Amino acid sequence: MILKPARDDYKIIGHYLGKITIGLGLIMIIPLIIAFAYAETEPAADYLMSMALTLFLGSVLTAICHTQKDLEASHAMCVAALSWLIAMFVSAVPLFMSGHFNSYLDACFEAMSGYATTGLTLVNNLDHMANSHNFWRHLTMFIGGQGIVVIALTFLFRGTAGAFRIYVGEARDEKILPNVIETARFIWLVSIVYLVLGGAALSVAAIAGGLAPLKAVFDSVCIFMAAWDTGGFTPQSQNVLFYHNFAFEMISVAIMLLGAINFALHYVVWTGNRREIYRNIEIVTLFISIVVMLSITAWGIIGKNIYADAVPFFRKVFFHLASAHTGTGYSTVYPRQFVNEWGPLSMLGLTLAMAIGGCICSTTGAIKVLRIGVIYKALRQDIKKVLIPDTAVLVQKFHHIRDIILEDKHVRMSALILLSYINLYLFGTIATMLYGYSLSEAAFESVSAAANVGLSCGITSPLMPDVLKMVYIVQMWAGRLEFIAIFALGGMIIAALKGKGD
Repeated sequence: MILKPARDDYKIIGHYLGKITIGLGLIMIIPLIIAFAYAETEPAADYLMSMALTLFLGSVLTAICHTQKDLEASHAMCVAALSWLIAMFVSAVPLFMSGHFNSYLDACFEAMSGYATTGLTLVNNLDHMANSHNFWRHLTMFIGGQGIVVIALTFLFRGTAGAFRIYVGEARDEKILPNVIETARFIWLVSIVYLVLGGAALSVAAIAGGLAPLKAVFDSVCIFMAAWDTGGFTPQSQNVLFYHNFAFEMISVAIMLLGAINFALHYVVWTGNRREIYRNIEIVTLFISIVVMLSITAWGIIGKNIYADAVPFFRKVFFHLASAHTGTGYSTVYPRQFVNEWGPLSMLGLTLAMAIGGCICSTTGAIKVLRIGVIYKALRQDIKKVLIPDTAVLVQKFHHIRDIILEDKHVRMSALILLSYINLYLFGTIATMLYGYSLSEAAFESVSAAANVGLSCGITSPLMPDVLKMVYIVQMWAGRLEFIAIFALGGMIIAALKGKGD
């Protein structure tokens, strides 16, 4: 028998959603400061009104749903799932008010793309967008990469027992430090340190490439926030192609790769255990996958005479393979070049790279290489069981921060997430094909949305059908949260509709 949620259940969920909404309102102070700094009067008004609205909604929620009770697992999952939808709706308000979107739906698409660190965009006339609005787009990626709930854990929640549950609901199932609040703050520490270093490196490269210093610094900070959080927004409509700067591109690749690495691995390396880089199953699997997908992608281009010699060939192919595999979505070619010049085999290599993604507990999306490595280890174990005597005891291990004995629970969870992603990829692919696109184009765009990548072959645009926009929003949301929180939310909705009272 399914029990209907009690009134207290709704109050607990509403109370913590209110706190997160307040946090989102306070963060709007940052683009407001940018607007004042650049003397952007209308955008400043946009953020004042949006901030007031968001803080009002958050305050009403916390007041109406005030409770001292802590989060249970089911509450935490629902809060994690719903907080991303609330973030999308409130963050889309200043974007829509900017006048650069055809509809509020388009602004919601942009906000979800930002928070989910996807990078698919529906903005019009990006090159003339106000700096504050442009910065807000990139800031949503920086927030989403660390996690909306991580903000709450850092600033708003004070050591609640439900904190770790809500943290797990955002597809982060590893505590780097014993206390989950300290874990959240370490994630911010790593991000801020790399922001300073990466932003400085990109700024130097941009200035050396001829960009004005103020423009170079602004763009570099924006590019870093999106690259580190493996999203694909840029301040220019031509994406990274705008800069025509090899050093800038290679620094971006380095930041993408760092962003795709598990925060727990960052911690052990920062604390002196650099050998972990060579032993960790995620890094080994990621390296092998990059080599394989790079070979497939390169093989599809060889003989087409697109690039004159080895340097531009490597520059284009490796950059896009790294961009796809890390889930970043940066591009140095125009979207339709993937279809018209690169061809189906190269698109397949990029699509597979996007589908696999980077490491767990990182800012990247998709299936993730740890799960691929675990499934490979399980397959290897089963083959060995067939070959050894029945009386022999076989223990399979894998190394992820520490030596771990492979158990059925590891394989079961990895297989469940793998199948869920495959179904999500197929859902978007079929929906896209219904609008007349080929299989290779539809799969490319669908996987890009669901794996939170942002590379496009030209399907995503302000003129695309509204239904397809909503399909991609659902894919970005589900792909970023890795399903469990969404399954829990769906279960609570079913319980509310069909459950029996106490």
